[in-house]
Amino acid sequence: MTSVSDTLPNSQAEMAPLRAKWGWIVALGVVYIVAGFIALGSMVTATAASVLVVGIMMIVAGVFEIINAFQIKGWGKFLIWALLGVLYIVGGLATFSNPLLAAVLLTLILGASLVVSGIVRIVLALSMKRETPWIWVVLSGVVTLLLGLLILARWPINSLYILGLFLGIDLIMAGAGWIGMGLGLHRVQGASPARAPT
Repeated sequence: MTSVSDTLPNSQAEMAPLRAKWGWIVALGVVYIVAGFIALGSMVTATAASVLVVGIMMIVAGVFEIINAFQIKGWGKFLIWALLGVLYIVGGLATFSNPLLAAVLLTLILGASLVVSGIVRIVLALSMKRETPWIWVVLSGVVTLLLGLLILARWPINSLYILGLFLGIDLIMAGAGWIGMGLGLHRVQGASPARAPT
């Protein structure tokens, strides 16, 4: 005789280890939320931390670009890849030497990216068929566009805190997501039927 667990879909069987760890997932969410509020409490420090993380990622990317350059045959392509790697490393080191300037540039890039992303979403939504829920895509694009314009309108003054603000909000939202997932797994675990005897 087969047990109930044998008849469960694969996705439910794969979720079983996560259900057992729901408490850890909720705890992770709480840590994220606390870190988010700390970031919001000191947005300048959080901005500096964000810039340093970007700098580290640029250096790592540059090292991998240079390693990749040695895998390429032909001097022309080798020099291009090596030059890209060196530029990434120099850019990463520049964020450490002048985090304020890096924050100003990253804030400008962030604002411009949000403006472009908002415009693209609005255009895509307006080209969608009327049967689809295109209005939500338009609203999303308008919010993104307005957010980008607000960032650019206060640039470069807001460069001291805007990255820290985004980091804090992102951590809080991620934490809320982890807590929701953990509690949802706990509810599913509590509601799952007892195993039938084999």
